[in-house]
Amino acid sequence: MSSWNTIIFDLDGTLLDTLADLRTAVNRALAEFGYPERSREDIRLAVGNGTRVLMRESVPGGEDNPQFEELIGAFKKHYADCQFDTTVPYDGIPELLAVLAERGIRTALVSNKIDFAVQDLNNKFFRLPVAVGDRPEFARKPAPDSVLFAMNQLDADPETTVYIGDSEVDLETAKNAGIACISALWGFRTRKELEAAGAAVYAETPLDLLQML
Repeated sequence: MSSWNTIIFDLDGTLLDTLADLRTAVNRALAEFGYPERSREDIRLAVGNGTRVLMRESVPGGEDNPQFEELIGAFKKHYADCQFDTTVPYDGIPELLAVLAERGIRTALVSNKIDFAVQDLNNKFFRLPVAVGDRPEFARKPAPDSVLFAMNQLDADPETTVYIGDSEVDLETAKNAGIACISALWGFRTRKELEAAGAAVYAETPLDLLQML
């Protein structure tokens, strides 16, 4: 583990606690069309695969709903308005990133989140040199495209790169990219859920990662 010189982070549930603001945007979009709101638990389970999946799991009838595309547009509009309302870095994340920078560890973030939000949030909270969200030119995680792009930008070697994420999608993404993965237990999935997805290496807190390095 001491040979890792590049760390790629997931965003939602890994660097930032975004759950409340995501729920707000989803429920505002649903309310526009007269649909019932979703609970925090509903949103927790739906986050990780991008906006379409989040809304598919939240909208009655999913993608078969004739208003589905309009609801996605409404979500994007509302999320742009509320993405900074309650979102904050998890405890220990700013300190972790500061130490990694001091040690010369290369860092990036790769997320299935809408790219405009990834850029906005990265600029506000972190300013990592490479930040990649959901873009038309890349297949969404768990496809490795966006992770491989970030690695290329950082001139990273798969053998010395590790992906940090909180979900089953992150585990599969790292596997598909041919890199190691550490599962974050402070995020949107429980240890039991991650174990069921095949996780083998865990970090209880962000600062635990420093000991792993």
